[in-house]
Amino acid sequence: MTCETAQDRSSGARMRRPRPNDPTPIDDRLDPAATKIVLADDHRLVRSALRTVLEAEGENEVVAEAGDVGETLRKVRAHRPDVLVLDLNMPGGSGLDAIPQIVQVSPSTSVVVLTMEEGAEFAYAALRSGARAFVLKEAADAELLDAVQAAVNGHGYLNPELGARIAAEPAPDGWPPDGLTERQLEVLELLVSGRTNSQIGDELGISERTVESHRSHIQHKVGQKSRAGLVAYAREHGIVDY
Repeated sequence: MTCETAQDRSSGARMRRPRPNDPTPIDDRLDPAATKIVLADDHRLVRSALRTVLEAEGENEVVAEAGDVGETLRKVRAHRPDVLVLDLNMPGGSGLDAIPQIVQVSPSTSVVVLTMEEGAEFAYAALRSGARAFVLKEAADAELLDAVQAAVNGHGYLNPELGARIAAEPAPDGWPPDGLTERQLEVLELLVSGRTNSQIGDELGISERTVESHRSHIQHKVGQKSRAGLVAYAREHGIVDY
């Protein structure tokens, strides 16, 4: 039995209020013609803004929200939405790592990645992992609705600027290995040297949360979760020589 929260149904502008002894299931009161969407982002204000954008034209209905990776998986399993709008950087794990799990839990759900990560490698990784669309947050107002519509229709969508950048880039020549960016190589070198996320952030002039995001993406790309595994990987690929 699906459990609903007040937050999940706070969008009830188009949902009639249940009457006493009303036998109609809650989900059946939703507009059957609307595209059902789960929003996953760890910032409540961002989710609120995205809900406004998505529901403005009345063709979409946000049925649930999630603020971390674990909650995202639970909400997708409970609601089986048509679309999941997914931020890559959330507490509880890597959004990239979660995409295959989401697709497995609900194969009919199209994943639309909405992120601040502008690197081509993130788009490659997300689309290879099973995402249908990749949109940059800075272009959400202009592109998110198009990306959702494309995903619902079984088509892909890639931010045009990012797509042009990808097309213009030369094919990888094997270095850096596994598509690691120069920044990720810097973070990896410091990680295997024993520095903490806080120390790495101070040394590179970035936030600790950004370091955590880089670390998560590095682990996803190289297939190593532990520090010992990362050290072995860095030695094997000549990233460090100690």
